Amino acid sequence: MKHPCYIDLEQARQVLAEMGIDLNKRQMKRASEMDAQGRRKLPFFIDPIDKRLKIEKGTLVEIYRRCQIEAERGFKP
Repeated sequence: MKHPCYIDLEQARQVLAEMGIDLNKRQMKRASEMDAQGRRKLPFFIDPIDKRLKIEKGTLVEIYRRCQIEAERGFKP
């Protein structure tokens, strides 16, 4: 069984950079902030122990993978 790996905002930015998605700190902060309906663009949550935003690394990668698959399915050459 694979154990979850929770990462913070900066680590998430580094994971995305390794995938070729270069975001600055402000862009990552905006993706983690709640909108008027209380939803985030990415599923960050507040860690109950250190009170910092975290996301599961596999979930972050999977979200981008799903977006890529949807784009490929919608592509019409």
